[in-house]
Amino acid sequence: MKPIRKFTVRAVVPPQLGALEELAANLRWSWHEPTRRLFEHIDPVGWRRSGRDPIAFLGDVEARRLDELAADDGFIGWAERERDELRAYVSEPRWYQSLGADTPRTVAYFSPEFGITEALPQYSGGLGILAGDHLKAASDLGVPLVAVGLFYKAGYFSQAIAPDGWQQERYPALDPDGLPLSVLRRADGTPVQVTLAVPGGRSLHARVWQAAVGRVPLLLLDTDIPANDDDLRQVTDRLYGGGGEHRLQQELLLGIGGVRALRAWSGLTGRHFPDVFHMNEGHAGFLGLERISACIGDGLSFAEALQLVRAGTVFTTHTPVPAGIDRFDRALVASYLESGLLPGIDPADALPLGLEPGVPAEDSAFNMAMMGLRLAQRANGVSKLHGEVSRRMFGDLWPGFDADDVPITSVTNGVHAPTWTDPALLALAEERLGTGDTEHADWLSAAVSDAELWGVKRGMRLQLVEDARRRLANAWAEQHGGAVAPDWVRRVLDPDVLTIGFARRVPTYKRLTLMLQDPERFAAILTNPDRPVQFVIAGKAHPADEEGKRLIQRLVQFAQRPELRERIVFLPDYDIGMAQLLYPGCDVWMNNPLRPLEACGTSGMKAAMNGALNLSILDGWWAEYAADDHGWVIPTADAAGDQAERDRLEASALYDLIEHRITRLFYDRDRDGVPTEWMGRVRRTLAHLSPELGADRMVREYVERLYRPAAEHATMVGADGAKPARELAAWGARVRAAWPGVQVAHVESGGLESTPHVGDELHLRAHVALGALTEADVSVEVVYGHSHGDDRIDDARVAELVPDGASTTDAATCVYTGTVTLDRAGAFGYTVRVVPRHPLLVSPAELGLVASAG
Repeated sequence: MKPIRKFTVRAVVPPQLGALEELAANLRWSWHEPTRRLFEHIDPVGWRRSGRDPIAFLGDVEARRLDELAADDGFIGWAERERDELRAYVSEPRWYQSLGADTPRTVAYFSPEFGITEALPQYSGGLGILAGDHLKAASDLGVPLVAVGLFYKAGYFSQAIAPDGWQQERYPALDPDGLPLSVLRRADGTPVQVTLAVPGGRSLHARVWQAAVGRVPLLLLDTDIPANDDDLRQVTDRLYGGGGEHRLQQELLLGIGGVRALRAWSGLTGRHFPDVFHMNEGHAGFLGLERISACIGDGLSFAEALQLVRAGTVFTTHTPVPAGIDRFDRALVASYLESGLLPGIDPADALPLGLEPGVPAEDSAFNMAMMGLRLAQRANGVSKLHGEVSRRMFGDLWPGFDADDVPITSVTNGVHAPTWTDPALLALAEERLGTGDTEHADWLSAAVSDAELWGVKRGMRLQLVEDARRRLANAWAEQHGGAVAPDWVRRVLDPDVLTIGFARRVPTYKRLTLMLQDPERFAAILTNPDRPVQFVIAGKAHPADEEGKRLIQRLVQFAQRPELRERIVFLPDYDIGMAQLLYPGCDVWMNNPLRPLEACGTSGMKAAMNGALNLSILDGWWAEYAADDHGWVIPTADAAGDQAERDRLEASALYDLIEHRITRLFYDRDRDGVPTEWMGRVRRTLAHLSPELGADRMVREYVERLYRPAAEHATMVGADGAKPARELAAWGARVRAAWPGVQVAHVESGGLESTPHVGDELHLRAHVALGALTEADVSVEVVYGHSHGDDRIDDARVAELVPDGASTTDAATCVYTGTVTLDRAGAFGYTVRVVPRHPLLVSPAELGLVASAG
């Protein structure tokens, strides 16, 4: 019989073992192997059965075992040493504290999902896993981050696969009392509650759960409370589970409610209210409007508050395609803005923030990415190539500027090595290399032999094989009313066969079924008697993505062929727990998206951290780090006539690489059975690639390149009662009004012979009409570089022209002069442009105003 209600009963832990509860309450155990070993010692079988979740585990340990440990002075001492080490970890200075005083006191990190541990299933895929790794690395580095998200009662969804291969979704309700969470409470014990006005004179209320991610507090807002009407209790029911108004309500709660929760948290804890706000994707964009509302309450106008808020805001886009951006009905957004949701804000001021460039206001959706970019003075993509894609994709926000001028930079994602490195590899580093830092260990050292490392890789492969068989047996039992799985399930995969992994979300552009372009050739690769190959595949399609589900079905049906089912498996319900065995167990990690639609692709990074070689289209992070030492590049057929031909050509190249290069290298063994050339690549991947792929490198970049400059700029703009913000807003309004009168009237050049040579000097003299502006309001620049047949300037450089000061016959123009040295041979081109100039502008493109010659 099914229960009508479920709840969690927490174990009564003896006082002598209080250290265990303190350790379990901080999610650092999710990446700290010594703490995990401590819990495993209590009951290894129960620890694995609990999913390695200390909260659930302690609830299942028999009281007799706890009493036994409470009388064991050695175990008590061990637990207390780990607790003391945790206390030191969260309190002692780390890297960030060495940077000096000119750093943000607190950084707020907003994300719609956080993938920290499978015990807290509040993530759907790469965005959430990246957010979790960001928090963990920030904790390790001592960055004073506080994170904000939503608590989804059913998480994302649990995936099952029907006998016909069709994805099925289930939404098991989570009991927050059984999770590593606590309610944020006031000093009198009452829970903190944030409230948003919504249409119809109603209110949306949310309580605030908090989790400790090492040093980083994570606040999660939850609407499933009695104070809400029944429909509003469902706002945080599922991650990405609804559309239209439901999704809008979630994003309003995340942004607006999140800032309000931060105010309460700051007041209760004494921690500084954030100096910098980081939006991980556009879902949290309304946080900017909440902050503007507060500034208006302090006496600023909307335009003045916008300058102040922008200065301290960072926006990260992970989106490579317009279809991935949240867009809401403009009238629906207006109805919420008109409900008293944001005191002091006129909807007529707020709605233009979401306008799509070039679209009439009455026809435009409210675009969350556009709002995010307009509210943030600093923005970035998540790999170098994705930065380029983003500058092109969002370039219309800065009309008249080339893509290279668009103020969107890039910080390549990283992954948290302690989370994703297998304990067996960690143990080898500790034993042979004397370090627990696998990310920076000397894997080229002779202290580790090829045979030892090969043995560890084989053990990780066996671990994956056993886990895959268990998962498939469980899935079979679920599909067939508890029946025992057939014998062939126990033979699925082989720990001595070359293993290729492929796991990710399943939108069409990631091409889950590219490997099936030529099914018979692929089948022959899998069943080659001398050099067999096996594939382990996992991934979820969004519940509303019928095409993604069809891709999964096609793959599952292929894998069900009797002659192939021991060589290719699709594992249902891809999550962190599966991933932590899948990445280490693979020899090769495959990624074959349509270039350039992969923003980063961090799964390949996690595999590389475990000595797997990458086999990938030159996209995302791989476009920066691809090398023979680290794997293989699948050639891109960009010139193909259509999508079908491109898929066919790229699949053929994939087959060739596996057949003729990868399998030969893997199965070419020395007399001891070790593939020495293969292991050389594994070693070089671990030694040279791992340090570049770490989340610590990523977070350091965010601190140095984005957080610190944003905090400094916010301090400047907010000084003296926000006087600079007021002046900047007034200046911006004046420049925008006068800009139609700005033009480059005429450009003269000289100084070159009839055939220019490298080293010659080009002298320029530009006549510029400034209208109502002054020379102090603008910069006049020459933009120059290679210019080929498309009439574009490539690899452009910029040099400022200076006012000449000489009189001119035309009183309406000013003369600017300058010199360019021709330092490169080849086709050359230049133009002259005028852009706004102000000491508080971060980029000349910031206002989206430019006047160019010609």
